[in-house]
Amino acid sequence: MRWEVWLAYFAACWVIAISPGSGAVLSMSHGLSYGLKKTTTTIMGLQLGLVIILLIAGGGLGALLLASEEAFVVVKTIGAAYLIYLGIQQWRAKVESQGDGEGDAEGAPGRVRVAVMSRRRRFATGLLTNVTNPKGIIFMVAVLPQFIDPTHPLGPQLAILAATMCGVDLVVMHGYALLASRMQGLFRNARAVRWQNRFFGGVLVAVGTALFFVRRHPA
Repeated sequence: MRWEVWLAYFAACWVIAISPGSGAVLSMSHGLSYGLKKTTTTIMGLQLGLVIILLIAGGGLGALLLASEEAFVVVKTIGAAYLIYLGIQQWRAKVESQGDGEGDAEGAPGRVRVAVMSRRRRFATGLLTNVTNPKGIIFMVAVLPQFIDPTHPLGPQLAILAATMCGVDLVVMHGYALLASRMQGLFRNARAVRWQNRFFGGVLVAVGTALFFVRRHPA
């Protein structure tokens, strides 16, 4: 891969990663609920999903998927339904307050206790959020061919593209999670945490609903 081609792809990766999407919403949601350290597991799941999508698109399966109306509708429906499910789960998440007061000191009455997903579930949530996203497949199928040289072996090129995209996405998703985690101090009472869950739950439902309107390119 030529140096100038890689630089162009590197710049494109930043634009892709920073653009708001389901992965960014999930990173912010978990960052605010669980903190940066625990959200790293979620983000690693997002990266595996990203690699899978990149390999599907780069290997030609993405084009085959887009050529089949039935297959595309199945993937789109699964992805949309999963995001809506996550949104509903977040909206209904239980929040317990340790005490009856509104105190916000460490261990004082009113301290909020939020149930934390297991590490395995956080990882799976990140993985499924990206791997069931038809918009990601469409984008990869449209973008990747511009950076792949057909006169050179495909494997090494896909490895470079995947490593670059995941490296950029790791930085950006951790940035989103860090910004959200810094706001944890504003959500020390049960009422605030419930509104936070409803906000992010509503956003996930909205993103999932929007996926139903995603269309494939004409075959």
